[in-house]
Amino acid sequence: MEKIFSELSVSVGELKRNFSGVIKQADDEAVAILNHNRPEAYLLSARHYEQLLSYVEDLEDEKLVRERSNGVFIEVNIDDL
Repeated sequence: MEKIFSELSVSVGELKRNFSGVIKQADDEAVAILNHNRPEAYLLSARHYEQLLSYVEDLEDEKLVRERSNGVFIEVNIDDL
């Protein structure tokens, strides 16, 4: 048994028959696409996918800030710049 990371799921066949209906019903939720009752893929709206990418970028930026916060700092005078 495999864990499905979505509250919504649809078979590949149903997705082929009623793609626009599945998209409309899903709204901004992820939809698990099942092939022989096993998750094969996840379908996300463009907006949801863009939000995930933005979130991942924020996490990467945070990691970089934390890594650099322990580095060597050089004191400079603003007038010298």
